[in-house]
Amino acid sequence: MNEERHDEIAERVPTDLGRPELGPGRLGTYAALGAMTGAVPLPWLPDVVARRIRGALVHDVASRHGLSITPDARKVLAEPAGPEGPRSFVGHAAQYLAGKLLARIGPLWVLGPVRNGAETFVLGHLMHRYLARARTERSVRIDVDEARTVRRAIDEALLATVTSDVHVARDDGGHPPEDFRDSATVLADGVIIGAASVPSWLVRRLEAAFDGVMAKAAPAR
Repeated sequence: MNEERHDEIAERVPTDLGRPELGPGRLGTYAALGAMTGAVPLPWLPDVVARRIRGALVHDVASRHGLSITPDARKVLAEPAGPEGPRSFVGHAAQYLAGKLLARIGPLWVLGPVRNGAETFVLGHLMHRYLARARTERSVRIDVDEARTVRRAIDEALLATVTSDVHVARDDGGHPPEDFRDSATVLADGVIIGAASVPSWLVRRLEAAFDGVMAKAAPAR
């Protein structure tokens, strides 16, 4: 009876009636919280906190799309180590020792927070993209199998963004009717504007890589 009721609800509730996506400020806050976990100089504790933050993030995104997420599915998406489960004792110890070593070297200690913050942002951004564009399931519930598929696609897209030749459309910033700058200002502006465009360029590469991974996975799902 409950299964029939659930199927009936699933047929009546489309997944595109959720509230708007997480705004850049809200998602940026999640990313900042994720970055903070990379700065904790203790083994195990950063992953515990990261799971809480990432779990809240995936619940927030799913809710905004009018969807529920099962506890097991939430664990898969929130797990910092990937869709196959948490790190081993040796893995935790190795990560802790590596972090202590980087801290001794100097400014490289920031790599941990930056990585954790970026991974948190990517999780929220691509999960929203999946639910808004790629999801074909009619159920209002995200189960563990679907979560594993999405998590693998997110991880593969993140890797492909760095290692593969992903083609994205060039962002043409436009041209003013008149340009009153001298050559030195043009050069300086070019460097600054180019640096400012890197984050959006990386996000476009990430989206293109994710769309490619999901397109390949679609026939098997």
